[in-house]
Amino acid sequence: MVRSRVVGTGSYLPANVLTNQALAQRMDTSDEWIVARTGIRQRHIAADDEFVSDLALHASRAALEAAGVRAEQIDLIVLATSTPDMIFPSSACLLQAKLGIKGGAAFDVQAVCSGFVYALATADALMRTGQYRYALVIGAEVFSRILDWSDRGTCVLFGDGAGAVVLAREEGLDVASSGLAGLGTASSRHGPPGILSSHLHADGSYSDILCVPGTVNAGKVYGTPFLRMDGGAVFKFAVRVLDEVGREALSANAMTPEQVDWLIPHQANVRILDATAKRMGIPESKVVVTVDQHANTSAASIPLAFDLATRDGRIRGGQHVLMLGVGGGFTWGGVLLRT
Repeated sequence: MVRSRVVGTGSYLPANVLTNQALAQRMDTSDEWIVARTGIRQRHIAADDEFVSDLALHASRAALEAAGVRAEQIDLIVLATSTPDMIFPSSACLLQAKLGIKGGAAFDVQAVCSGFVYALATADALMRTGQYRYALVIGAEVFSRILDWSDRGTCVLFGDGAGAVVLAREEGLDVASSGLAGLGTASSRHGPPGILSSHLHADGSYSDILCVPGTVNAGKVYGTPFLRMDGGAVFKFAVRVLDEVGREALSANAMTPEQVDWLIPHQANVRILDATAKRMGIPESKVVVTVDQHANTSAASIPLAFDLATRDGRIRGGQHVLMLGVGGGFTWGGVLLRT
């Protein structure tokens, strides 16, 4: 049996921290207003000379170090982003060059805030063909560059950052195989570590409730280059589909919510996180929350949370982790894995 498993995680947050108090000096808002509605207290903002491939590079190096894998061993890079360095080439190709490697496959995935789940599912499917040995899967964003900083309804919600994982292809895994690097051994009760299943969906008829509708033609921007969102509609849609796809993943693996050790939803808004956990019957104590410190980092939010909970010891070998993403498109999906 061929399966891919996570053997290392990494993340990167730009040095510039923008607090709610600092935002309140720029616009009609307050720390109390933002926290009450979103749970967000601060966000990180990339420097003018930092691009998605730069953020991804830092996160990738951390993941490679944690995995004990050399960059030259990577033969597949899948990078999820909605804010690439340029129209083309892909930020994945630029990252590959910055890592000093060449020859392996490298491409971007654009599914907005579901991007990392889409990228992880894509990399896992390719790994299962037996063609690739080690993959880098990254979510990286500089959303600060597509925000209207005069619109307090959107600009307070987002931040920049990158998270990454290293996937290793395993064949003929037995129950004694080790799990996530440094986290001990998976117990025989749980079975071998790896990605158990992935579930991806989309419905383009909802494209207008969360979008950046601008386009470039003949050197000019047509439409708006800034993010536009119907917050109420997004909330209702997100809570519904996150619950549905979470249950779909559990059903596919004959599992119950009680068997989930950690739920890592897309970190958009603490109210969405709370509502999703409540609907699924998963206690808040099992939900990894980073939105208060990172804000919504789109495709980077799930791997950032995964890395944090891995490094602080919450996520250990032999545990079930359910990742759920939802984003513009509308796209949504889930990945269930065993560490």
